[in-house]
Amino acid sequence: MSAAPLFVLGVRRSGTTLLRVMLDRHSQLAVPDESYFIPQLADRHRGAIDVGRFADDLRRIETLGEWQVPVEEVRARLRPGMPVGEAIGAVYDVYAARQGKPRWGDKTPMYMQHLGLLQRLFPDALYVHLIRDGRDAALSFLAMPEGIVTKTWAHPRSAADFACQWRTEVAAARRLGDRVGARYLEVRYEELVTESQGELRRICDLAGLAFETGMLDYAGRVDVSAKPHQQSLTRDGCLARRRVRAPPLAPLAAAAPAALLTLIGLHGAGTCRRPPSYTPAIGAKHRVC
Repeated sequence: MSAAPLFVLGVRRSGTTLLRVMLDRHSQLAVPDESYFIPQLADRHRGAIDVGRFADDLRRIETLGEWQVPVEEVRARLRPGMPVGEAIGAVYDVYAARQGKPRWGDKTPMYMQHLGLLQRLFPDALYVHLIRDGRDAALSFLAMPEGIVTKTWAHPRSAADFACQWRTEVAAARRLGDRVGARYLEVRYEELVTESQGELRRICDLAGLAFETGMLDYAGRVDVSAKPHQQSLTRDGCLARRRVRAPPLAPLAAAAPAALLTLIGLHGAGTCRRPPSYTPAIGAKHRVC
C-alpha cells in the first residue's frame, strides 16, 4: 500500500468538491471523483480476499471505467489472503500511479454514514472534515436539480430533514476525530473560501506534504459540463456562495451550541431519526455531491 490515504469528510453540499479539486491539484496527491464502492466491496469480501472473486467484482463497478483504472493492473497488485482494505487501496494506488502521483485520497459524502468502516479498513488514514454552515448547506441541497441525487426513503425533503442529517453526520465525524486524534483535522468551508492558502497549508501539514501554489489554480481546470450542480466551481462562484444566507431558512435556524447547528423541534419533534446506512449493489451508481 501507499502512504496513509487522505479522506475528505463532509455533509453533502458542504464544499467537499471544491476541496477535492484543490487537493487533486497537488503533484503528490490524487483525489478522484466519488467512489461509492468501498462499502459494497467491504460487505462482499469480509476479512481476507479471494483474488479472482475480488477482481470479478471490480469488473462490474462502472467507476473504475470512469477513472480509467484497468482491472488487470489492480489484480497485479493483489495477493491471496490480502486484507480487504489493502485490496480496495490497490484500486486507488493504480489510479494515483496513472496520474503520476504516489498518494491517494477520497471524497465521497456518502461515507459519512460509514465512518467506522473506513477506520477499520484503513487504520492509518487521515481525515479532513469540512464543515459548512448548516443553513447554507441546506439551501444548496434543497436547490439541487432533479435527478442529481438518488432518492431513497431517507432522502431529506425539507430544511428540517436536512438539519437532522447535518447534525447527525457532523457529530459522527467529530466522534471519529476523538478516536483518531491527530489524524483528524476540522476545516470550515467559509474559511477555505476566504483564506484558501492558509487552510490548504493546514491540510498539507496533516498529510505531510509541502504546500503548492498550484492547489489554488483550480478554476476552469475541472470539467463540470455534465454537472449542473457544480457550475459555481470557480473562485467568483464560491465567493458568491460564501455570502448566501437563505431568508426562507432564517425562521428555522436555532442556536448552534458546540458548533452543531440545531434545527430540531421545528415540527414538534425533539429528536432526529438517524438515516440508515445504505450499501448499494455492486455496480450501482449514486451521484451525491
